[in-house]
Amino acid sequence: MSTSSSTLAPTTNSVELEQPRSGTWDGGNEPFKASYGKLMMWFFLLSDAFTFAAFLTTYGMIRHRNPVYVGDVKDFEFSTAYWPIPEKVFNAFPGFHGVDLPLAFVALMTMILIFSSVTMVLAVEAGHRMDKNDVQKWLLWTILFGATFLSSQAWEWSHFIGGHEEGTLMSDGTMFHGANLAMNQYGPVLFGDLFFFITGFHGTHVFSGVCLLVWAFIATTNGTFEKRGHYEMVEKIGLYWHFVDLVWVFVFTFFYLV
Repeated sequence: MSTSSSTLAPTTNSVELEQPRSGTWDGGNEPFKASYGKLMMWFFLLSDAFTFAAFLTTYGMIRHRNPVYVGDVKDFEFSTAYWPIPEKVFNAFPGFHGVDLPLAFVALMTMILIFSSVTMVLAVEAGHRMDKNDVQKWLLWTILFGATFLSSQAWEWSHFIGGHEEGTLMSDGTMFHGANLAMNQYGPVLFGDLFFFITGFHGTHVFSGVCLLVWAFIATTNGTFEKRGHYEMVEKIGLYWHFVDLVWVFVFTFFYLV
């Protein structure tokens, strides 16, 4: 009798094992159905978001503490006495010397990054389909867009450093053109310092992303991901790339529009 009753009665452990898993983390090795690699990438991006938030908050506080230009915009002149108007500083465009095109080149740079996000999405989607040729194609387009953005930022930096032709009269009576970490034609020295630091920090992220994309393109060409049976690395690089693009939207808003 004891033998038959023990055979018929199911154990508690077997019942628990048969229960379906929920979509939340229940202590397994893939919390929220995300792999370890993707989870660590999200942790890194979260910490990086705090860093960018601190930089932009600092910019906002310094911007708020400095006097602003009061008067008609058409009468604006660069001076260290007040914060410059962004569209008066960033109004140049390659090949259009002397033409006033406020924020046109920065807008173009923004569109380039937006297009790169689109091609990155297509590369990840192709990886889900295990389509090696499409992954190669869209990664290459993303690399080209990223390199174009870096080249555009290099031109913008060179123009910012070179300065406008009219220059600014300094306290010692000399005319100064452009900006560096110690002097600034456009306004307070901190304006130039923050420009170099914030856009340079973001540009470093873009450069790192392009390097990762080049590596992923080579690995795809060599069939590395095909041998692994998945393109998760492309997806993780895509998360980083989208983050860099999103951060630029905030940099563009804070630095060029406010």
